[in-house]
Amino acid sequence: MAELLWSLQDSQLVARFQRRCGLFPAPDEGPSENGAGPADGEAQTPELGHLPAAKGKGAGEPANGLRRLAAPQAYVQKYVVKNYFYYYLFRFSAALGQEVFYITFLPFTHWNIDPYLSRRLTIIWVLVMYIGQVTKEILKWPRPFSPPVVKLEKRVIAEYGMPSTHAMAATAISFTLLISTMDRYQYPFVLGLMMAVVFSTLVGLSRLYTGMHTVLDVLGGILITAILIVLTYPAWTLIDRLDSASPLFPVCVLVVPFFLCYNYPVSDYYSPTRADTTTIMAAGAGVTIGFWINHFFQLVSEPTESLPVIQNIPPLTTDLLVLGLAKFTVGIVLILLVRQLVQKLSLQVLYSWFKVVTRNKEARRRLEIEVPYKFVTYTSVGICATTFVPMLHRFLGLL
Repeated sequence: MAELLWSLQDSQLVARFQRRCGLFPAPDEGPSENGAGPADGEAQTPELGHLPAAKGKGAGEPANGLRRLAAPQAYVQKYVVKNYFYYYLFRFSAALGQEVFYITFLPFTHWNIDPYLSRRLTIIWVLVMYIGQVTKEILKWPRPFSPPVVKLEKRVIAEYGMPSTHAMAATAISFTLLISTMDRYQYPFVLGLMMAVVFSTLVGLSRLYTGMHTVLDVLGGILITAILIVLTYPAWTLIDRLDSASPLFPVCVLVVPFFLCYNYPVSDYYSPTRADTTTIMAAGAGVTIGFWINHFFQLVSEPTESLPVIQNIPPLTTDLLVLGLAKFTVGIVLILLVRQLVQKLSLQVLYSWFKVVTRNKEARRRLEIEVPYKFVTYTSVGICATTFVPMLHRFLGLL
């Protein structure tokens, strides 16, 4: 068993998968100053274990002792694509597991399909992502080594590998959606199951193709998510009724996630993991508070937990498509405005409080600044998406 697990963690297995899909390192691979496009790779950094930690007054060390890596001398790893079908398929599939997909898909679901589904998907997504992110910091398993693996992404290269949170999020969203719609909408269950499996599989394989995870990372993420879904499923009905809780409920929703984010596991170097986790937790808190506000003040119609009869999925007509796009556009514009305004104001307050120079962008990485400004910003975004956007839709006659 140990040998099998080790083989699944082997970077050579990922490299062989890339080669079979037509992705190869360029023959003249080596450091260069620039390069872009399908023929040239993304900026690649050396393995994190070989990088020194920045210390001292100018290093911007957070209050909890988190060390930040000195900016490494990145080089561009060139690669050759011999099969563009797999290249674009897996790059697109990788995007389906990134935050940009969920911050568009979940609001779209809320505004145009079913707020009930959106609320449940968001809560399960937040739970799964938090456990996945924390597990990475506890296990501290490295990502695949390069070489032999060609890495196509650079933003999360400083994060650990096990488990793949892309695989976890894709599995959680697809199968939670499947389970939640079985008794609400009429459609062939086999078709829904196939779509969930295909979606999760494509996202998982994309993490191998982009060189960001090993096979064990992806399988571990899927397994952890499956266990979480099984364990939490009996409590899903209780979760659906959280918006009818006591007036003190919003206090708990704010305090607990903020405490978890502020006391996030300490790492030896800076990575975007804590910031991403705070963003996810804050968005979930904002959405939950938004539903509570709607229920407590009866601002908008509440999502129903159960429908009197199983509904047919309405046909996609031109009028329905135009209405959906209009509601989505109005909502996204308002969310972006709120995000920009709250982020700017919160950073100004924190910079003034901690006497930090405004132009010092590195200061955003400090614990006492990063967590509060991220949390306030995306809590506001969650509240806006679930409360103020539907009110604006009603005012504009889009409901």
